[in-house]
Amino acid sequence: MNTKKLTFALMMGALGSALFAISYYAGPIAPGIALDFSLVAVFIAGFYAGPTVGCIAGIFAGILPGIMFGPLGMGGVAGLIGLPLGKALSGLTSGFIAKGLKLGQKPRSSLLGIPLSYLSYVPEALFTYAYFIFLMGSIEIGGNIFFTAILPKALVEVTIIGVIIAALMGNKGFNDFVGAHFTKMKAQEN
Repeated sequence: MNTKKLTFALMMGALGSALFAISYYAGPIAPGIALDFSLVAVFIAGFYAGPTVGCIAGIFAGILPGIMFGPLGMGGVAGLIGLPLGKALSGLTSGFIAKGLKLGQKPRSSLLGIPLSYLSYVPEALFTYAYFIFLMGSIEIGGNIFFTAILPKALVEVTIIGVIIAALMGNKGFNDFVGAHFTKMKAQEN
């Protein structure tokens, strides 16, 4: 990985943390449950720069939520480890999807951003389900919390994030700015 890709991953991780902080303080739903829009930056990194950059951005975007829901919330140290790993899975998946569909290399409908965002979130959702079962010590308690509180909130978030990603994918200026940078880098690597 070159310096430009690493810098982009770190910038998207920082943007993800900033988006989390804003949404965490602006949109608390209940104690220990708040909106989290950090995946906007993670999906940008994955869709535009690939799986490695998306994964690194996810790790860094997950640190602040990991702290807030981990040691400062109910998750303890497991939250500090689990949340960055979950977000890294979303970044990795979005990068693999973009690579497989050759996003940015072939003209595609921007409306793909919505279903691709849902698809990119699936591994994180499965990981989060397993995380809550492990954290709560039983399938009944952990699964109940996941299906009644976490998953509905996450689906609302991913819907909003998908619309944002679709808007970005349809924005010529954004695509030219980000896409040209990484298209040039791909051409230099080949």
